[in-house]
Formats: sequence, structure tokens, C-alpha cells
Amino acid sequence: MPTAYAIPFSPQATPPVAPRALLSAWDAARDAAAAALHGPPRAFRFAGEPSLDLLLEDRDACCWAEALDRRIGLDHAQGMATLLRLLALLEVMGRASWLRGLFDIGREGTVLHPDLLRAAASHPLDGAARFDEEGLRNRLARPSLPPIETTGATPP
Repeated sequence: MPTAYAIPFSPQATPPVAPRALLSAWDAARDAAAAALHGPPRAFRFAGEPSLDLLLEDRDACCWAEALDRRIGLDHAQGMATLLRLLALLEVMGRASWLRGLFDIGREGTVLHPDLLRAAASHPLDGAARFDEEGLRNRLARPSLPPIETTGATPP
């Protein structure tokens, strides 16, 4: 019997999360996979008309969900949003070959480009709780501004 969740928002209304929270979730999922942590299947019912029901049965995804449930909890909107965004990020990384230059997965871990991480933390999900590939591509085509350097000088 899967663990069931009533999600109080539609997939499109998934709240943004802090990029740092998403990166922490990635690390928790990686650690759980390395430890061969098992989690139960999970059933999600999203609010909205019509409502959307999703069943998470993939062994890896169940492991990641279990890791996040233990670390941050999935009994509140931010925990659930973090999980949904992590799953959507992993899914789009697997299908969108143009993203390959924005991450590197190696033996020592994963490196995510800061722009990809920021986009995944805040870009809207579609009605199937995934990232719209074209919308994500358009967002990432506009590079973020470089950080402002503080030199101690006052502007003219």
C-alpha cells in the first residue's frame, strides 16, 4: 500500500524553493542512494480541477522521496515542493540533451550550474508536475547577471 499525500496545490502552483534547499535535497538523495535506502511507493493527489493523481513507484525515486521525508519532511508544502522540483529536475536532465553542458555527474558527485539550480528551484512545473522543456530552455537562454563585486569604493 503506497503512502498517500493530498497536495494542497496543483502541479502548476508548486511553490518555489531556495536553490540551497534543492541542492541539499540532491545531496540527501545521493546519500540515500549510496546507502541503498528503500522507501515505499507514494501516491500524490494534487488539488485543482481536475485533480491529478501520480503514483511514484520507481525504486530510485522512492529512495529519494524517503530521504527527503527523513531529512526535511513531506508533511508540509515546502517539503513537498522540494521533492517535486527535485524529481522534475532529474526527469528533465534525463530527456533534454541540451542541458548536458549545465551539469556534470561523476564519481566525485554532481556539479549543477547555478543558473540550472536557480531555474529548477523556481521555474513553474507543468500540469504533469514536470518542467516544460521549451520554457526552461528559454529561461536558461537568458544568463543571469554576474554578481556585483564590492571593492569598497563608492559609485560616482
